Amino acid sequence: MFQETKTHEVTVDIVIFTIRKKKLEVLLIQRGYDPFKDKWAMPGGFIRLSEPLDDAAKRVLYEKTHVKDVYLEQLYTFGDPGRYPNARVITVSYFALIRSDDIQLSHESDVNIQQVNWHPVYSLPPLAYDHKEIIEHALKRLRDRLEYTPIAFQLLPKKFTLTELQKTYEMILDKDLDKRNFRKKMISLNILNESDEFTKLSSKRPARLFSFIDDSMDTPISSIL
Repeated sequence: MFQETKTHEVTVDIVIFTIRKKKLEVLLIQRGYDPFKDKWAMPGGFIRLSEPLDDAAKRVLYEKTHVKDVYLEQLYTFGDPGRYPNARVITVSYFALIRSDDIQLSHESDVNIQQVNWHPVYSLPPLAYDHKEIIEHALKRLRDRLEYTPIAFQLLPKKFTLTELQKTYEMILDKDLDKRNFRKKMISLNILNESDEFTKLSSKRPARLFSFIDDSMDTPISSIL
């Protein structure tokens, strides 16, 4: 009886979110050769034999984009037998959050990458593999985490206005929130530091700046929304 000696390969793929141009965007790379030549895909790569999963995700993220030191969370394992042409490849997906002012995109010389760019998450180009499904799963996880943790901190400047905070929530949730109720709830959660600084906008009334309390980041809180 024939017995296969090679069963599968394992990769990591990373969904990277940021806020740019008043939109929630995701980082994609354009592939340089088949399979899926010219299609867009998430940064990803094969795991080395002696490499822990989290280390592999950090390495691949840096090799493909030169992005590091960002919020990174393991998401889900995707292993449908038909997800990768002519091979059995299982991927462990991650999602990452990065502030737009931390972005300095570049990538290692790689013939498999034509370009690296950001795309609005609600109007994605045709994607390779099952990456559309993975991004949808990551967006759902982000929304779930947003409701019970102050994870939006990872996408905001160090200091922000309450309007910027609300807009970030609205971009992730893809819906409008009541301004008065949102602000009242945020203040009541005791996760914000109110500073003595204000925005310096000549055409608008200055708005007070806030920051998240560091100790609140890893502590689940009552529902924000």
